[in-house]
Amino acid sequence: MPESGGGWVDEWARRGILLLALAVALLSSTSCFGKGDGETIDLGTLPAQTNPSAATESPSEGLVFAVAAVNSPRSTLDAYQELALYLGERLGIGAKLLSSKTYAEINSLVRSGDATLAMVCSGAYVFGHSEFGMELLASPVISGEQTYRSYLIVPAQSNVSGWEDLRGKTFAFTDPLSNSGRLVPLYEISRMGKIPESFFSKYIFTYSHDNSIKAVAHGLVDAAAVDSLIYEYALTTGQDDAARTKVIWRSTPYPINPVVVNPRLDPTKKAELRRLLLEMHLDPEGKLILKRLGFDRFAPTDDGDYDSIRDMVRATGAGTLP
Repeated sequence: MPESGGGWVDEWARRGILLLALAVALLSSTSCFGKGDGETIDLGTLPAQTNPSAATESPSEGLVFAVAAVNSPRSTLDAYQELALYLGERLGIGAKLLSSKTYAEINSLVRSGDATLAMVCSGAYVFGHSEFGMELLASPVISGEQTYRSYLIVPAQSNVSGWEDLRGKTFAFTDPLSNSGRLVPLYEISRMGKIPESFFSKYIFTYSHDNSIKAVAHGLVDAAAVDSLIYEYALTTGQDDAARTKVIWRSTPYPINPVVVNPRLDPTKKAELRRLLLEMHLDPEGKLILKRLGFDRFAPTDDGDYDSIRDMVRATGAGTLP
């Protein structure tokens, strides 16, 4: 009996820790995104930029590759560090990886020139391109595809079978600028004439697809929308949290998360970075790094590919686009 009771206490202690972590995310999200419109963003200690698109050179310390933690499993961050070092070595300059909490922070770093290049969510790219001309370099090909989807996930034993069943339930968004983790679910409920505040009983921002999976797996929310690539990665690597959930809906394909730069980056450096990315798979060292990232290769991508995301932004009122 004591052992059984102790196990019960340990389980609730564990859930309490998870709940506390997500409560912090909830407080952050409601203070910055009370109406869920994604337009007011707290950048914490990042300096304000008076003329952010005026950057013409990469940072003085060399190449800085920025990646948002929300879209990168911790197990891949070492591989992104290797990618940054690879590019720096080929350019003959020092290099480092910079990981930040939100897509807004990453966009700000690209906008200011404090990041030479970055991998951003396709939704964050659409907003960055509108705000300061964020420019595409390339995007990864994964399992032969340059697309991904949004997955709607629920606990494995849930009776929820679709969006309509989530009326009055709790929900986890990832990042306010995330396509798969916020814009797609906003669009789906808007088609029912609803907004998050009236459709869900409560919603939170977890700022990580991994955290959204965890929140669903442990019953802290009834459902979440997550990046299909991260979810499939979690399943194939045997992560218990993913195994405790199920996918009940899959979106149409969207263009995969791209590598981007400030449009005012030196044209020669920009062209060289694009060439290095597109030719990585031809180099043994580059090919090994790509494999660790789960990428086949990098390939060209076009701004027009992201028009389907722009259509959703306009349809939901999630932001202002030209």
